[in-house]
Amino acid sequence: MREHSMRRGRRKFDDDEPDFLKRGRLEPVLQEDPDLPEIGDRWSTWDGALHGPQPRPDWVLTEYGAVDTELGILKTGKEADVFLIRRFNPTTGATSMIAAKRYRDGEHRLFHRDAGYLEGRRVRRSREMRAMTNRTAFGKEMIAGQWAAAEFDALGRLWQIGQESGLVCVPYPVQLIGTEVMLEFVGDWETGEAAPRLAQVRAERDELADLWRQMTDALSVLARAQVAHGDLSPYNTLVHRGRLVLIDLPQIVDVIANPRGGEFIARDVNNVAAWFRSRGLDIDTESLIERLLYEAGLR
Repeated sequence: MREHSMRRGRRKFDDDEPDFLKRGRLEPVLQEDPDLPEIGDRWSTWDGALHGPQPRPDWVLTEYGAVDTELGILKTGKEADVFLIRRFNPTTGATSMIAAKRYRDGEHRLFHRDAGYLEGRRVRRSREMRAMTNRTAFGKEMIAGQWAAAEFDALGRLWQIGQESGLVCVPYPVQLIGTEVMLEFVGDWETGEAAPRLAQVRAERDELADLWRQMTDALSVLARAQVAHGDLSPYNTLVHRGRLVLIDLPQIVDVIANPRGGEFIARDVNNVAAWFRSRGLDIDTESLIERLLYEAGLR
């Protein structure tokens, strides 16, 4: 089990919004409420949550007596905010660092892009389907829950494939409660510094070629699973210890059920290929798209 500590003054958080406000604390604060733990913000929410796939990484803390401390915002966005959480077991001293992605409620999220991504997704009850289609307040809450559940499920599937094949890397999905997805924090556990996005990486040609190889491997895994990321770009891909890590998968698309599935595959390829091509790599996107469509069963 890995043990990590936070050092004040060395946090670096990434974000989507240029004017976002970093807030939070590094040190646990004593609580006066007898129902709260003596240190930290709350008891672990592991009990009652939907859990990630097994076998779990050894750093995942499953004890109900563990406590969670919110350390600040990692990332802000139009549809969700991501917070850094330290989960600590006072009995054993074991610590894990978790990113908690909290989707906004129906009154604050933007739904202008939902329709295309949600094509092919269905719910069992016609009342719920109508509410989602008509974008009622209840329907928007349903959609927010679908985003969280879709991301949690996608991370679980891809994490298992990655463990078996080594061809794709995603954060381990720790747990899901409502519209909050808790997943592995990808970065430095001591400083709280998130891994850089691909768009921030300044790499030599050999490293770029290796990252592109990893990208095509990941795209192939997605295609064979008959899904597309749906919003793949250098801004929602991390580079950690030389590995490409795919993140932000709530809009994952079933390319068989969705009539625009092939378009989503092509868009993912073109988005990331443009970045690599701008840095000097010679990339044949047409051949790659054709291969992926074949692997997905669309050709």
